[in-house]
Amino acid sequence: MEQKTVKDNDVLLQIRNLNVTYKTRFGPVSAVEDISFDIKRGEILGLVGESGSGKSTMGKALMRMLPRSAKVTGEMIFDGEDVMKYNEDQLRDFRGKRISMIFQDPMTSLNPVQRISDHVVEAIEVHEPETKKESALKRARTLIERLGIARRRLPDFPHQLSGGMRQRVMIGLGLVLNADLIIADEATTSLDVIVEAKLVDQFRQIRDEFGVSLLVITHNIALVAELCDRVAVMYAGQIAEIGPVEQVFDNPLHPYTKGLLKSVPNIRLDEREELYKMAGEPPSLTNPPSGCRFHPRCPFVMDICHRIDPRLDEVAPGRMVHCWLYEDHPEKETPTIEVAQ
Repeated sequence: MEQKTVKDNDVLLQIRNLNVTYKTRFGPVSAVEDISFDIKRGEILGLVGESGSGKSTMGKALMRMLPRSAKVTGEMIFDGEDVMKYNEDQLRDFRGKRISMIFQDPMTSLNPVQRISDHVVEAIEVHEPETKKESALKRARTLIERLGIARRRLPDFPHQLSGGMRQRVMIGLGLVLNADLIIADEATTSLDVIVEAKLVDQFRQIRDEFGVSLLVITHNIALVAELCDRVAVMYAGQIAEIGPVEQVFDNPLHPYTKGLLKSVPNIRLDEREELYKMAGEPPSLTNPPSGCRFHPRCPFVMDICHRIDPRLDEVAPGRMVHCWLYEDHPEKETPTIEVAQ
């Protein structure tokens, strides 16, 4: 794995007006709607939200791994190239070599009858057919050791490794081909807190050492606070808010982000505080509400929220919010909230 040169504000991936709609027997389901954001080189971006908010669909859309029942529109510009225009051969080269994904349960992604060494060597041979097996094995040994796994474990099968070690093998499969972006989809969910902490350190080390970008898809707010540079909050298939982690956590702007952060239990035992529960439930994506999708649950709802969906606008440098509280409109009946710069 060669080290990459990271430039300040150098954008690796641009997502513009991305939509994903599934055809189902209940009608079309708008799982991702009009999403736009960037991922910079060497950045760790967190993508958080409730179950069913569209996080995993977003990750699979970036990999172009969605089923045929999914209709995808919009732009995905990866390192200057529009991935939406790739043919099947280009996509095979793109996946693994430029972008890689770590799933929640590596046991469903690793072949149970294939040794760890064979997984890594096969990945190299598929994308780099000119590489000899001896050279591929040497790369596998070096990489696995750098990820904290003894080379003597290379002949082992996946079931012989711990959950944390299997996740590190999945990371290795992403790194061995010098991928620019690794998508971690709930990669720490099935791990205990000790192994999770080690994996977080591993992610940070990978970014610092190799300049790799990471998209961390999770429902774990604490993980995002500890690991990520920026965070995007998803609700009902849309981006509710995006910005630097410290700013979003210290001063959340969108009502959904505020409720999400208030729902995190207080671990200070000397303070008795009732656990906050957000009112209502996430809407059905088969028949979402008109206007803003959060308005049935929003404590600050206005008349315009029922009728017109706001845009995701930049309200301060690096801060974008999808909410009428921060946007002017001729039909809006209350003043716009000022955001501290």
